[in-house]
Amino acid sequence: MAFDKTKNKSTGNEGEDIAARYLESKGYKIIDRNVVLPYGEIDILARQKNSIIIVEVKTVRGSGFGVAQDLVRFKKQNKLRLLARGVVQQYPSKTIRIDVIGVDLTENPPAVEHIESAVEG
Repeated sequence: MAFDKTKNKSTGNEGEDIAARYLESKGYKIIDRNVVLPYGEIDILARQKNSIIIVEVKTVRGSGFGVAQDLVRFKKQNKLRLLARGVVQQYPSKTIRIDVIGVDLTENPPAVEHIESAVEG
């Protein structure tokens, strides 16, 4: 069975849309989405009070990969820390936080799990 990157991308986009709506419903302001920096991409950049939040969204469709947020492994965590250093340059007076949102599309409505400060450092 071939790996279909276009299907994977559309699943990811759907998960990011759901995550953005979820954050807005919780009072977050979406600053930008799919922010490309030299060392990677931020799925969602949001603001809540005096904090800037880097949000990594992991979307699953089916249980083959496990829980969505468990897909943020060591290498990805290090990349998120690098991205946070870049964001600090733009928002020096703000607290920077890295959250992970897992979206499971197999449930109806999709299940959303938000882990604040999921990646430290």
